[in-house]
Amino acid sequence: MRLKLRLQRHTVRLRAAFADFNCEKISIVGQMNIIRRAALLAAVFVSIGWIPARAQLRPLDAFDWRLFDGDGVVMGEVGGGWMRDQRASLAGTEGTLVEAGSFRAFWRTGRVVIEAGGTVQRFFREDGRFAPADPEVTPDADGRRHDAGDYRIATAVRLTGEGAPVVAVLRFGTRLPTTDNRVGLDRDATDFFATLGGRARRGRVAVQAEAGVGIFGTRDPDFEQDDLLVYALKAEYDGGLVAPAVTVLGQQVGAGHHEIRGNESLGEVRAGLRIGRREYLRAEIVHGYTGFSPSWGVLVSAGVVR
Repeated sequence: MRLKLRLQRHTVRLRAAFADFNCEKISIVGQMNIIRRAALLAAVFVSIGWIPARAQLRPLDAFDWRLFDGDGVVMGEVGGGWMRDQRASLAGTEGTLVEAGSFRAFWRTGRVVIEAGGTVQRFFREDGRFAPADPEVTPDADGRRHDAGDYRIATAVRLTGEGAPVVAVLRFGTRLPTTDNRVGLDRDATDFFATLGGRARRGRVAVQAEAGVGIFGTRDPDFEQDDLLVYALKAEYDGGLVAPAVTVLGQQVGAGHHEIRGNESLGEVRAGLRIGRREYLRAEIVHGYTGFSPSWGVLVSAGVVR
């Protein structure tokens, strides 16, 4: 009920923010106004999701639409990240997380994009404890933990025709159980997700949003499956070789539903810059707005589109 009331309260602001997308042509001033309104959308989305909560490690990344824009057929990206004040739910500790070998790969054929991604290794240095560890988690005397990250396979299907003013996509996939429950950084469980997304572009400005359900396995034998809201919102300004963007993404436990350890709510705001088009570098500053997301962090990556 609380989430419903917040949605109703912000309806007028959301409609106003999208008003300029009804225009065929927008001036530079109009485009900058859209960027400011997109930032308002991000703030609204954060306020809707702001319910004190706990989370696993990282949320599902927003979909990359460039292959559907006709930029290429194949795209690959690899990089890493550094996160401060990250909580590990099963271990019951808080510290610094380093992600090494994070990657994403996309291949388009017609109206379908096949996506694969994951993180090769995660290194975690504990700074403190906020809760007892899960009984299956092995104690770590030196305060350091490392484990393989999660791996994901997904499919995105374009639901609208070429040249549509708003592009709609159905995205669905699975998260493979490659982590070790004894380490305590994440769950060794299979997850499924499905989202419906849309993207509107006018001039150099693009705004995209997606939302759906995540069906996650749990560590609770009496509650083996948990359903969460999965969402992402992004605004980007295409300046040619330079493209700044703001992204809000996360997962949210439903109102009135108790949290399951390892499947808590999480959310991040990312302010980033992409330099280059066919070959590019990307850097993002990360700020978490739920208790189990990092207080801040940095993501860096390099990619190629062909």
